[in-house]
Amino acid sequence: MTGGKRRYDDAQRQDDGRRNDDGRRNDGGRAYLDGRPQRTQAGEQYAGALPHQSPTPLGRLVATVERLRREVLEAQAAADGRALVELAKGILIGQLHCTPAVAARQLDVLCRESGMSPLELAADIVNQASRDHVSELAAEFVERAAAADGPAEPHTAVSVRLRTAESGVLAAAADTQAVAESLLTNALHALGAVAVAVWTAVPDGSLALAGHAGFPPREAARWRHVPPGVSTVAGLALRERRLVTLARLKHEGLPSIGHLQWPDGGRMAVPTGTGGRIHGVLEICWPQPLAPQSPQVERQIEALAELCAHTMDVAPPRDLTASDAVLPDVAELIDLAEGLQDPAVVLTPVLDSEGGLSDFRIRHAGSRFVDPVGRPRGDVNGALLLEAYPMAAGESGLFDIIERVHATGEPFRAERMSLTALVDQIRLTSVADISVSRHGAAVLLIWRIEDETARLANLLQHAQRLGRIGGFEENLTTGETTWNAQLYALHGLPASAPPVRLQELPGRAHPDDSAALGRFLRAVLRHRRPASVHFRLQRPDGITRHIRVIAEPVLDADQQLHAVRGAYQDISAQHWTEVALAATRDQLAHSEAESAERNRLALQLQHAIMPPTPPAIEAPGLRVAVRYRPAETESLVGGDWYDTVVLPSGLIMLSVGDVAGHGIEAATGMVVLRNALRGLAVTGAGPAQLLSWLNTVTHHLAKHVTATAVCGLFDPGTRVLRWARAGHLPPVLVRDGRADAFPLMEGLLLGALPDVTYTEEEVQLEPEDTLLMFTDGLVERRDCSVQDSLGHLVTAAAADAGDLDDQLDHLLAGSRSDTDDDTCVIGIRVG
Repeated sequence: MTGGKRRYDDAQRQDDGRRNDDGRRNDGGRAYLDGRPQRTQAGEQYAGALPHQSPTPLGRLVATVERLRREVLEAQAAADGRALVELAKGILIGQLHCTPAVAARQLDVLCRESGMSPLELAADIVNQASRDHVSELAAEFVERAAAADGPAEPHTAVSVRLRTAESGVLAAAADTQAVAESLLTNALHALGAVAVAVWTAVPDGSLALAGHAGFPPREAARWRHVPPGVSTVAGLALRERRLVTLARLKHEGLPSIGHLQWPDGGRMAVPTGTGGRIHGVLEICWPQPLAPQSPQVERQIEALAELCAHTMDVAPPRDLTASDAVLPDVAELIDLAEGLQDPAVVLTPVLDSEGGLSDFRIRHAGSRFVDPVGRPRGDVNGALLLEAYPMAAGESGLFDIIERVHATGEPFRAERMSLTALVDQIRLTSVADISVSRHGAAVLLIWRIEDETARLANLLQHAQRLGRIGGFEENLTTGETTWNAQLYALHGLPASAPPVRLQELPGRAHPDDSAALGRFLRAVLRHRRPASVHFRLQRPDGITRHIRVIAEPVLDADQQLHAVRGAYQDISAQHWTEVALAATRDQLAHSEAESAERNRLALQLQHAIMPPTPPAIEAPGLRVAVRYRPAETESLVGGDWYDTVVLPSGLIMLSVGDVAGHGIEAATGMVVLRNALRGLAVTGAGPAQLLSWLNTVTHHLAKHVTATAVCGLFDPGTRVLRWARAGHLPPVLVRDGRADAFPLMEGLLLGALPDVTYTEEEVQLEPEDTLLMFTDGLVERRDCSVQDSLGHLVTAAAADAGDLDDQLDHLLAGSRSDTDDDTCVIGIRVG
């Protein structure tokens, strides 16, 4: 006990701050002196002369009742505490191999040395010996204290509270009401809870109130039984099989016991169960909104639920793997399964070494048992469920369903559920209606394998309904005609009307279809071969339907015509769909012809203004060459343009542009802007002013047109180029084997705003310089930025410096553009 003494010395130092001035300890809301519960000062005053109140007989009676009630609670708490202390003494007897008297003296010595109360020391000794859920919680609190300044609540207080509650629960045994009161008094009051309810899960899915504490008697009486299907806090925890925490009950919209007393309070509900089976739910009520709880508090609640579960398990299931004995409730269930008309299987749980559910054993397969894969019932009777049907844990989820029913008691039913079995490593699947229910500790599984003949007949009926098909048969010997119900609806006749014979069809069809019906009847009745016909049926209600009839002759043993059978199908929707499709095809053909004509005219216009192979342009002081490549798809008419013209002033205007879009609108816009710029250039204005005027033309005169452009004026005498841009890529200058793009100055695209001012710059060109002006069709790619594409062009232009025509051809051939757009390139070589 030396290590225990050091621990108790540490506990003594931590405990100094928890003593009251009068030397008593406050633990769990009750005052203790040497582990014995004492009445508080407030209780003594109330039990005495009751100051501020006259000592009337009624007042004395109330005080007496209150005093007795408190004494009963204190006696119960003292009894629970004494049980815990006696349990610790028993552990010491076993560890020290001493007598009970020596163990008691040793306990007193340890209390004095550690400064702990007998209850705290007893809880610590039980924790060391048990190594259970409660001891794990205490260890967590110690670790938390070592990692920080200390927990909000001493671990000794948690241990005492839970161990005292455990003693009370064990003393109450099967009295769930006493268990609830002990849990509230010994453990939950310290957590701020005011009431607790213990619910029992009934096999039919309902909940029964097995015990409660803190709730008014009338409220408890109202909640004695919760029918199946009613959503409550306890039902939510049972359905989800987990701890449920609600900060405010009224915000969740879930009713529960006490929701009228504490509508704004918080709730916790946790399932209680043993051996994989859930027996019920422990629900705890707080009067105020519940703040988020720490994992340590949640584990305390789960530990209390585990204690509660042991008292509810009055008849725990036995491990049937160790014995072939059949429990009485299982025997009754077997008798019930034998009395059913459907195949039934009785399953009992199989627990592992730790008490958890591992599998189910097939205790009995009924005499009407039908295996989904055709095995006799002797092959599966007595086997484990996952051994006989390993695929039950897979796609069908059958094992999970049975486990949930066994845990919660809520029955399960499903129609047309797929059952998959593995036979000789081959997956065989069948369809069945499933019913699973719990009876005591066992589970009853009923499945009805679907009749294939009935299923196919049902499918045929639905197919006839969806396809608007009706079947018939005419017996030519007896003259009897048989129709199905769908055929009466198709003809617009009541079910009591006589069927229409095949020979009577011409009288009910459109007159123009008489010839076709005559050929159909001769083929079937005279030539005795299958035939079909499409005609318009004129129904008695005035509606005309398009009908297809298919019939075949039925011959007897003498090869004589005995009967005719076949089907009618309403194809009115198909007929009108075909008519609409034919009209749509005609309209589309007309629209395609118009579109092709428009594109042809636009392409002719574009090629007339800018031919794909323009002639070389000779100008004084420089040589100009142009390359124009139309779009690869001729129907994709674009708006690219170029222009080189010698002005009356002797200056040479060089320009390229691109109108946004394709088609006739882009082509006509291109013509307008190109001719407008050529006319404006005659005024002698600079390139910035020309682009400003061209922007006005684009915005006001060319409707819904935007474009980009570069305009330059070259003076052959000084070799100075003045240029401006409107949203277009800058020119590229090639000099002495080096290529560089002009700086990208500001310039808004044409047509975006009504009034735009553009800037221009001058560039001094030198002999043998080459200037390249182009549209984005030369460089633009979908998979990289424009700057990267422009950089590739600059590199290619520097490498291909040489003859001007060859240089332009090489640039077009090496272009990496993938936009299928028009491409214009102007090359200017200074002389």
